[in-house]
Amino acid sequence: MKNRKGRERPSAVVRSGVTPYLYLLPALLVYGAFLLYPVARTAQFSLYDWPGFGPSTFVGFDNYLALLDDGRFLAAIGNALYLILFYSILPLVVGLVLAAILRRGQVRGMGVYRVLIFLPQVIALVVVAVAWRQIYTPRGTLNQMLGLIGVESDIGWLGEPNLALTAVGIIGFWLETGLVMLLLLAGMNRIPNDLYEASRLDGAGPIREFFAITLPAVKGEISTALVLTIIAALKTFDLIYMTTSGGPGSATTVPAYEVYNRAFQLKQIGSASALAIVLTVLVFIINVFVSRIGEERRVAGR
Repeated sequence: MKNRKGRERPSAVVRSGVTPYLYLLPALLVYGAFLLYPVARTAQFSLYDWPGFGPSTFVGFDNYLALLDDGRFLAAIGNALYLILFYSILPLVVGLVLAAILRRGQVRGMGVYRVLIFLPQVIALVVVAVAWRQIYTPRGTLNQMLGLIGVESDIGWLGEPNLALTAVGIIGFWLETGLVMLLLLAGMNRIPNDLYEASRLDGAGPIREFFAITLPAVKGEISTALVLTIIAALKTFDLIYMTTSGGPGSATTVPAYEVYNRAFQLKQIGSASALAIVLTVLVFIINVFVSRIGEERRVAGR
């Protein structure tokens, strides 16, 4: 409806400010039904001692307090933090270098390279796990390659307590590096070429150009990459399940696998729920911290 001056007259719903909430309501309902409600039920289960069937006993915060003295839980947290090195830190460093080289060199056939680099993200993790298990067997590809350079080895890499977690971490590094590199490369492609041309006229070399122009311009992509890869490291389950099942011993157990183990193997629903809540809070805190740092650096760089 238009007023006398020919301008659109806002409806009563728009003037009351109800319309934005009406648009958001379906999304909020779906979000609440599939995320908030399960989290609330998990928090409720964490306050009970319950095997998954039959009567339950209210124990309050005893399940949370028991985790503080649970060696397997503490080992799982330590293993997850260790995996962040392979899932997040190393892919970020390598991805930055590779993306900068590809951006500066203007490599031909970039589309093909992008597909090949992103391929690990497309392959089902079950297939990835089975393939890498064959690589790590005593007669697998890795030991055969070591033999070609004169290093005889018959180690079962996933069966050695001191090597298994690092071996799983290398798989995570292989999975995440391509994703991180593509995110950073997309950010670098938005940088105007005039900046690079001006820096080269001033005599700037590749290293100075990287730290003065490229790195500040992709801080947002770095923050996004860290959030995504840290979440992947902390919630990894299927890769552990298919390669080591948390073993040998507790060498490769992680919080997500421990939730499964306690809920479906040990029938300790309360303990599994408490662990799931702790993991959720840990993921939230770490990623809020990383996001805040990224936002502060972007604001400071403006």
